[in-house]
Amino acid sequence: MYTATGKRDVESYLADYAPLVKRIAHYMMAKLPASVDIDDVIQTGMLGLLDAVNRYDEKHGAQFETYAAQRIRGAILDGLRQMDWLPRSLRRDMRQIENAIGKLEQRFGRPPTEHELAGEMGMPLADYQKMLRDARGYQLISYEDFNHAEGENYLDRYSDSGADNPLDVLLDRKLRERLVSAIEALPEREKLVMGLYYEEELNLREIGETLGVSESRVCQLHSQAVARLRNHLRNV
Repeated sequence: MYTATGKRDVESYLADYAPLVKRIAHYMMAKLPASVDIDDVIQTGMLGLLDAVNRYDEKHGAQFETYAAQRIRGAILDGLRQMDWLPRSLRRDMRQIENAIGKLEQRFGRPPTEHELAGEMGMPLADYQKMLRDARGYQLISYEDFNHAEGENYLDRYSDSGADNPLDVLLDRKLRERLVSAIEALPEREKLVMGLYYEEELNLREIGETLGVSESRVCQLHSQAVARLRNHLRNV
């Protein structure tokens, strides 16, 4: 899409790929608290799309849609970080859950149950489950995690490295092996939730209908699975 003068037609790109922004924004909203406004997420994603249009270089070989999707997700994550959308108290609570998981796994030699985790944290099961529900979105990483110490952007650093896809560089073999091992160690119900969400791309409501539980319960199971995975990867 170019103008008569041979320049990239920015407006055409923005119009044609706006649906991609909305699709990514709505998918990511399933991981975010209800307090986050979808219009703000879409607006931030559009800025990521504009950045992709201005930076894209066909000589690097990647298709524009693939490159744009990475930029859009990155812009949304960066915007969320700047909004400080996840309270510090919640981050503290989730670290406590991860620490409790680590302690009980060492003690029992197996994944602890929710009742055991609530007991270890000295709270009623209902309070523990509410903490899991409130943790929706904790699994998201910050865009700054992809930045070099000197501020060099991750996608810029690897865009001409010869790799097929920057994501392939990020997810090296050892990390994949650790993640696969951690997923295999999850309780069956949590493993099923993760598979339906990330592989089948069902939303929380659809997963709830499949399992015969509420969307709120799916959110709890998802948050707990993420805490188990974070604890496993942190301690490997």
